[in-house]
Amino acid sequence: MECTRRDFLRYMALSAALAAVSGAPLPASAAQQDEKPDTWVKGVCRYCGTGCGVLVGVKNGKAVAIKGDPDNHNKGLLCLKGALLIPVLNSPDRVTSPMVRRTKGGPLEPIGWDEALDLLARKFRTAIDTHGPKSVAYYGSGQCLTEESYLASKIFKAGLRTNNVDGNPRLCMASAVGGYVTSFGKDEPMGTYEDIDQASCFFIIGSNTSEAHPVLFRRIARRKQATPGVKIIVADPRRTNTSRIADLHIAFRPGTDLALMNSMAWVMVHEELDNSRFWGKYVAFKDNEGKDCSFDDYKAFLEDYRPEKVAGICHIPEEQIWQAARLFAESPATTSLWCMGINQRVRGVWANNLIHNLHLISGQICRPGATPFSLTGQPNACGGVRDAGALSHLLPAGRAIPNPKHRAEMEQLWGVPEGTIAPEPGYHTVALFEALGRGDVKALLICETNPAHTLPNLNKVHKAMSHPDAFIAVIEAFPDAVTLRYADLVLAPAFWCERDGVYGCGERRYALIEKAVEPPQGCRPTVNTLVEFARRAGVDPKLVDFRNAADVWEEWRTVSKGTTYDFYGMTRERLRKESGLIWPCPHEKHPGTRLRYVRGEDPIVPADHPDKFFFYGRPDGKAALWMRPYQGAAEEPDADYPLYLTSMRVIDHWHTATMTGKVPELQKANPSAFVEINGDDATRLGIAHGDACVVETRRDKMTLPARVSDVCRTGLIAVPFFDREKLVNKLFLDATDPISREPEYKICAARIRKA
Repeated sequence: MECTRRDFLRYMALSAALAAVSGAPLPASAAQQDEKPDTWVKGVCRYCGTGCGVLVGVKNGKAVAIKGDPDNHNKGLLCLKGALLIPVLNSPDRVTSPMVRRTKGGPLEPIGWDEALDLLARKFRTAIDTHGPKSVAYYGSGQCLTEESYLASKIFKAGLRTNNVDGNPRLCMASAVGGYVTSFGKDEPMGTYEDIDQASCFFIIGSNTSEAHPVLFRRIARRKQATPGVKIIVADPRRTNTSRIADLHIAFRPGTDLALMNSMAWVMVHEELDNSRFWGKYVAFKDNEGKDCSFDDYKAFLEDYRPEKVAGICHIPEEQIWQAARLFAESPATTSLWCMGINQRVRGVWANNLIHNLHLISGQICRPGATPFSLTGQPNACGGVRDAGALSHLLPAGRAIPNPKHRAEMEQLWGVPEGTIAPEPGYHTVALFEALGRGDVKALLICETNPAHTLPNLNKVHKAMSHPDAFIAVIEAFPDAVTLRYADLVLAPAFWCERDGVYGCGERRYALIEKAVEPPQGCRPTVNTLVEFARRAGVDPKLVDFRNAADVWEEWRTVSKGTTYDFYGMTRERLRKESGLIWPCPHEKHPGTRLRYVRGEDPIVPADHPDKFFFYGRPDGKAALWMRPYQGAAEEPDADYPLYLTSMRVIDHWHTATMTGKVPELQKANPSAFVEINGDDATRLGIAHGDACVVETRRDKMTLPARVSDVCRTGLIAVPFFDREKLVNKLFLDATDPISREPEYKICAARIRKA
């Protein structure tokens, strides 16, 4: 039987995701097999928040191969993207020197590093001296090293005295942060990936795990395959590869999952599947305004979500609600997994709270295999941005800018005068680019991310980035990033294993990327670039007295000491020896923490605490169960725009494909964007597979080829966002969650017709 190159690649991708019985990891990339490395250097994959450990093979100073680290959580396995990282590193299509646009609309031209850094510092200094600190901003990334994010936040908040520090985790993980903090008092999951190996039921909602996190999906599939009785519930309006291994697939109407989860809770309470021994001692019931309530109040609240009513809201069979609730509550151990389908919503925090509610009311929490686990989209959104406090409302290690005690702590740790850190949060991402468009932000530094491609309502963003008074500097490794079209200055960074630094993945595991090779001449580590910029911009040299990332890590390690995000025990030397450590890790002998909030497991819980569980992030030590009502999307379909439109990912590409697009095999497997449509909708609209179709929303329209299948439920169309030639985020609105300020990418009203 013959197959095309694309068929072969798709087969390989699915094999990585669906877990072959043998469990053999993907080998070092076949293109590099004939170059046997002299040494193998330990690191972490550059892509998603799974944080797979890798070993980079080096020969004669060049990276020639990659394989999975058998000592890390991925046990030597890599997905297809990870196995093809070496061609990205060695791509000739790199930014290898600073570039400047000397006139608006003119070309980018090479420039020396000294001139570039002087220009950057002068533009920021002039803006601050003329218009004040609020006129400058930093926009970072979950792709930056922890040291880079911590340093940038310190420079801007303590050195330049502005809290205009935000980043792309605002677009993907802010609602997960809001959910964890409001439910448990602290951010980040309480469990680890080991829970996958002990769960007997998986509740996967708003996550196409098979394509977005294939190594974790493989682990889930192996758990189901190896252990009789393991059940998988997938709640997703699309019939993805993830849902195809489910025992129960709930294809609810988009945006109705809040009603679904409240109804599942009603079944648990009505059928006496709740765990009163747990919630009676460890849970505080809250109404939607945060006032204390009782269990009886919660029961009364749930009466509005009886399954017969919610089945009509969600457009699903009523029996599915009963079945899902019973499987969840009656399982020996249930793990929930979710991602952007929950977070990228105007009620993303509420949706996160309702997942936590299911665990709290059923007692499926804080024990092996029983945990609510938010999956992370970027390699260092957790350890670099969330933990290090590199968002506009945060300070390092769980501290918050509005809290005067927290500001005073950081001012003392940073050695700056009292009152240095401004008391008001800075602009969140959508507001930041609106301020740029108004001319209120004069100078913006964008680091290792591509907002001109990833932000919603892109026509509005592009107009803002074209403001004649705006100076935009970008630290970016790849010249085809859309953001460079709007850059006045581009700085060339060392990429991935061309410098050393720490990534923190979704399970609270911090791991060191060791330097394996030298960067191209003209590229510099971003830590050094930030230090030089700060010194030239007039920041006190004592604030940036760092030679390299290792120096920054030592300070950040100290800043975390004694907090509930304590990883003081993760020395650089220890990270070099081990394939990641999981915080809290308060001293060098500590093995890392598998279960938070549990006496005897979590070092933050006193050994003599009278209770087994202690949710120390909240004043009363109890988790909060919130009564969050069902609310729909910011923009629902109507007569003019009768369909739901959602964004999605594909297994072949990561984010904006500036990296995966450099790999011919991946690019050929999925070269361009498309629109996914249900067969019944396609027949009704006269659309055939492959037809060019016009997809239109109230913001823009775009012509895309149709993929007709059973993946989308009727009334829903879906588009991937990786294609820089088809910027589908022009179609989506920029409404945000009022708590997390995360935009709603997953739902807007649309129409489609054959072109």
